[in-house]
Parts: sequence; structure tokens; C-alpha cells
Amino acid sequence: MHAITIPEPGGPEALVWAEVPDPVAGEGEVLVEVAATAVNRADVLQRQGLYEPPPGASPYPGLECSGRIVALGPGVSGWSVGDEVCALLSGGGYAEKVAVPAGQLLPVPEGVSLTEAASLPEAVATVWSNVFMVAHLRPGETLLVHGGASGIGTMAIQLAKAVGARVAVTAGGPEKLARCASLGADVLIDYREQDFVEEVRGATDGAGADVILDIMGAKYLERNVRALAVNGRLAVIGMQGGVKGELNLGALMAKRAAVTATTLRGRPAVEKAAIVAAVREHVWPLVPAGRVRPVVDRVVGMASAAEGHRVLEAGQHVGKVLLVV
Repeated sequence: MHAITIPEPGGPEALVWAEVPDPVAGEGEVLVEVAATAVNRADVLQRQGLYEPPPGASPYPGLECSGRIVALGPGVSGWSVGDEVCALLSGGGYAEKVAVPAGQLLPVPEGVSLTEAASLPEAVATVWSNVFMVAHLRPGETLLVHGGASGIGTMAIQLAKAVGARVAVTAGGPEKLARCASLGADVLIDYREQDFVEEVRGATDGAGADVILDIMGAKYLERNVRALAVNGRLAVIGMQGGVKGELNLGALMAKRAAVTATTLRGRPAVEKAAIVAAVREHVWPLVPAGRVRPVVDRVVGMASAAEGHRVLEAGQHVGKVLLVV
């Protein structure tokens, strides 16, 4: 088969479409013939040599995919050859085939194309696990989403609105904010021109956000704590603004607030399977009902993965950038 390899870390040109050995479905795994995958921030970091795959994972980028099952490994039940699926991966989506633990598979939702389905697993699993399983967002509460126009952000808006929460977002410029509004965002904050702490407080009569989903890390840490409501929960899922920040524990304690930081890629398979099962139960029914939908900015060929990386790094996209085989 062919896959996107990274002979040497570097810019988008470091991605090389090359012939590699076929993967084999092991115990509890299925082999998926890939139709499409998505470009995620972790793929960019891996290309740059800054994010190694977890032990035992495929060396190729790609944290999610869609496709058809072509083989079942020992011990797999509930799936059949020919099933159209999408999957959460630890790596390997940038390839013609990938071996996937059966617990990380999802059926392609009704009303979603096989290509579009590749945009769902990583974003949905990230949002559901952090905003709902960890931070326990409830109906009537306010969620602040940083990077509202990103793949994660566009999904977080939809899922929060689906459960009856109010959503504030930060994004760069009126066009991206308009797209966030079209997905249901209630409070629109241009981070280039506005202070999100003041805007969130103003929109909540001074209370603040009950939950904050943050991709920036250190750069926003102090302001995120100020923007939290009493009993608020800050979920950090990215470090685009640095890894080391100063945390005022007094301010956190005064609000009886909590800070959590998680990754998805390196979790054990059993934890990923639990998240995927929760997604299938709680989120998948929302898709055919029209309450949640894929947001795809553009689709490019897998062999031209460098173009997809350039689009993501330029930051002009809304939603997901997909690669098709």
C-alpha cells in the first residue's frame, strides 16, 4: 500500500507519499481500507518532529479516518467485511489501509457521506470526553470555546447547543465569527479586538463561563481563570500558546474552580473504547436528527497532504480539512 511518510521532520514538503508494508489486523482489530482522513494539529506537530506517536502506534500521521472494513482480526464480533465505518486512531490515517481496535470504530452516521465521516471521530471524541465526561457541562450553563471556527470548536458549539447550553466563542475576524453564529454560538468574541474576559463577564451579568474549552494553554491560563464562574471548570486540550504558565491558586480556590488537562491520542485502548461508546450512545443519534453535522472546509488528495497542512497552518479554514485517497 501507500502512506504518507516523514523521512525527516520539517515543513509540509516533508510529507512523502511512499510505498510501505500493508498493516495486519491483530487480536481485536479490523483492517480498514481508508477513504478519507482529516488534518489535525497533532499531525502538524508530528511532521515537525515535536509529537512522536505513542508506543505501538502506526508511524504515519492521521488520528481519524473513514472507509470500509476489508478484514477482521481474531476475536472481533459485531462488525463485518464491507461495513462502512469511521474510526478514532492513534496514527496511520494517512494511508490506504489502517488496522484499528474494534472498540474505536463507529458506523458512518445516517445522512453523512463516507468522505465527510472522516471529519467526525477525533473532534467528537475530544469534545465529548472533555466538555461532558470531564467538565460535565449541563443545560443552562455557559461554555466558552477558544478557537470556535476550528474542527474542535465547530463541533463543541453544536454539541453544547444540543444539550441546551449557552455558547461563547473566540475567533479571528467577522467571517469566522459569522460561521460560528450559524452553528448556534450566542456570544461572538474577536480575540484580535476584544478581551474575552470582559466579553464573557458582560454576557453573563458578571458570572463568567461555567466551562471553558481551551486550545491555547499557558498564554490564556491566567485570563481563563478570571473568566471562570464560581464552580467553573477549565479544560485544557492544547498548548498553542505555550506549555508553562503561572496559576494563581488563590483565585482558583476563591471560585472553587477546577483545571484539567488531557490528551486523547496516548490514552489506553480501553479508555478510547469507553469514549467512543459514549459518543455512539449520546452523539450519533443527533446527526440524523440534524442537530449535529460535519463542518468541512475543503477536501484535497491524500498524495497532496502537504497542501492540507498548509491550509491548516495558515489558519484560514473553518471546520475540518480532509484528505481523500
